[in-house]
Amino acid sequence: MSDTTFIKHPTALTSGDFTEAGEPFALFGEWFAEAVKSEPNDPTAMSLATVDESGLPDVRMVLMKGYDAGGFVFYSHIASPKGRELAANPKAALLFHWKSLRRQVRIRGNVSPVTEAEADAYFATRPKQAQIGAWASKQSQPLESRFAFEQAIAKVAAKHLIGEVPRPPGWSGWRIAPLRFEFWHDRPFRLHDRIEFRRDAAGQPWSKTRLYP
Repeated sequence: MSDTTFIKHPTALTSGDFTEAGEPFALFGEWFAEAVKSEPNDPTAMSLATVDESGLPDVRMVLMKGYDAGGFVFYSHIASPKGRELAANPKAALLFHWKSLRRQVRIRGNVSPVTEAEADAYFATRPKQAQIGAWASKQSQPLESRFAFEQAIAKVAAKHLIGEVPRPPGWSGWRIAPLRFEFWHDRPFRLHDRIEFRRDAAGQPWSKTRLYP
């Protein structure tokens, strides 16, 4: 899942006891900064859960490509199952699990598309081969063979030998604006620490509750 990543985050906390945190984005910033140093691969990896047209949950791994007080951003094809599911029901859940730190963060909230300018700006940062792959892939559609995919990649690559590769019209991103955060940290004998932050809408103050593990 590796790719070029840009991250924006608020100033991290310096408190040693995360259960004393008063604001979830700052706490996430502290934990994410530590995960970048300790995780052997893809600290930005997160599970994304959506709901399909039948009401069944659907989950997959994606990469977080940015976050700030407005929410958490990822990119994909609009016509993919996740894109169609989010268009029909713009709510999602995320899960970060950093095994090296024995920590996880659960996030739930509302989803909105990023702007065209945001999608263009991020796409321009991707390696050229990844840009070409975004044009060549008909994501989640049946593929007759690996060779057919390689042919499609070669055709797109030949078209863009020189110059920049524009963003495909069906490729964009989404932002999950959290209404719930749950932070979990492993402790011996399953005496774990858990805190939950809640708010009814974006921009409102957070309430915090400590939970039994």
